Amino acid sequence: MTSGTQPRITLAVEQNEYLSPGDAEMHAVLTVTAEGLGGLVGPGAADAAEVIAIDCSSSMLYPPTKIASAREAASAAIDALRDGVFFAVIAGTDTAREVYPKGGRLVAATAESRAVAKQAVRRLRPDGGTAIGTWLRLADRLLAAHPSAIRHVMLLTDGRNEHETRQQLDAVLAACEGRFTCDARGVGADWSPEELLRIVSVLHGSADAVRAGEELVADFTAMMRTAMDKVVPDVRIRIRTGRSARLRFVKQVLPTQADLTELGTRVDPRTTVFSTGAWGEESRDFHVCLDVTRGDAPLNEEVQAARVDLEVDHPGTARGEPGVIQVRWTNEFKLSSVIHPLVAHYSKQTDLGTAMMAGYEAYDAGNVRRAEEQWGQAVALASATGNAEVLRRLGRLVDVVGEPAAGVVRVKSSLSPHDLLSGAMGSVKSSRAPRVEVEEVAEPEGPDVVCPNCELVWPPGSVFCEGCRQRIEASP
Repeated sequence: MTSGTQPRITLAVEQNEYLSPGDAEMHAVLTVTAEGLGGLVGPGAADAAEVIAIDCSSSMLYPPTKIASAREAASAAIDALRDGVFFAVIAGTDTAREVYPKGGRLVAATAESRAVAKQAVRRLRPDGGTAIGTWLRLADRLLAAHPSAIRHVMLLTDGRNEHETRQQLDAVLAACEGRFTCDARGVGADWSPEELLRIVSVLHGSADAVRAGEELVADFTAMMRTAMDKVVPDVRIRIRTGRSARLRFVKQVLPTQADLTELGTRVDPRTTVFSTGAWGEESRDFHVCLDVTRGDAPLNEEVQAARVDLEVDHPGTARGEPGVIQVRWTNEFKLSSVIHPLVAHYSKQTDLGTAMMAGYEAYDAGNVRRAEEQWGQAVALASATGNAEVLRRLGRLVDVVGEPAAGVVRVKSSLSPHDLLSGAMGSVKSSRAPRVEVEEVAEPEGPDVVCPNCELVWPPGSVFCEGCRQRIEASP
């Protein structure tokens, strides 16, 4: 991607379009790529609005280095703000309060405003509980004054959301979805991976475990710089299914995993629009699954199962051509049995994430044997998919016995709380699949197949009879 090219966001659809007459699922991977946006960063870039939310509950006092690191990290993030970006800092407890600039507003980043904001951050003192929904609600009110800006929240917490119910937090997330993106970090040992992942899934951000100290400062600096590189407020994926198809799920699978299915806006019974949040120069992959029915479609004829369009509200940014998810019904087993490499890769990544989280939950419940089973499966899957980041995190939790592909592991004798939480957050870390050309499948060879039910003759490899509409069982 180069800044000299015209800003452009494109879509590519990859799939194996062949299904046997007895199949009912079509999988496809959408690759959305934003390029040429680098020239939009810097002076004259799109308006941006930022809120930094720092946990100031009483637990941040223990150990004292935790709140000290949080102050340093917030100051580093303020330093990384681009000139002119509107920003505020809030302190989160069982309530939320403005630390800077106060008065229910944001202020433009200048040398002077940064210095005053950092002075206010240095005065942060922990006291109270944790109600993250109130922090997000205040951030939303502050950001609302900048509707045309790219709006972002950085959130740090060290505790579970104990001062509001899950239903209350979910209501806040529903109200904030599509209004701003949020990246969240957990520090310490007492926060909930499930809560942070739920927050960033709805708000289209990232979440991770970070150690207090230099790691937290470096992470906040990098996170703010990434936020400053976002120049397109939102890219929406619009999926319209054909009459013989129904949308089962849409998941972001790269760079992180997030299930978008329940977050879509339904336009009509066949059309759903999915927001993906703010974009810079980057590429993301999405896994789409459709339930399809053949009806009276002839064999070997292309049927449009769904049309995919991109919606981009950004002047001067071009969109690529729409994409089409096709289905071609075939009686040839060698065609319908091929799983597209990208679909196979991301299906394994989903299984990997499930195993990572299941291992964490089992260990947290005291079931070490179950944790070994799940983390062993995760090691095998991470090895098979080349997910080096997850393998690195697993290496802090288990010792691998023999080859990684065998999936045999032993939990280490003592695990730090941070490594456990880091392992859980690794459940959404994906690796990019190697781009391989899908080889043309040769025409099936061998003798014709005779249906044992009606005795009609079909081409070699056929598994379904078009005459009696029955599956052709293999000969004993």
